[in-house]
Amino acid sequence: MTYGVLFAFVGPFGSPVAYVVIGIVILLLFGNRLPTMMRSLGRSFIEFKKGVQGIEEEIDEVVRTANSPTTAEKDNTETKV
Repeated sequence: MTYGVLFAFVGPFGSPVAYVVIGIVILLLFGNRLPTMMRSLGRSFIEFKKGVQGIEEEIDEVVRTANSPTTAEKDNTETKV
């Protein structure tokens, strides 16, 4: 069985009625587990954002240290003056 026959009522872009029917079927099948699934999804999304923020902070720190002169270079320039 092909998916074209299985979801023929959805059409090429789908109609709002088809999405409502699919949503009702999903609620009937997974209704009692949806709150815990959504809670887990939210927590994982927050953890992902924290991880990305940590990586961005590390990159910014590396860029800052690469752009600022090191203490050895500062000492050399001070003794030359």
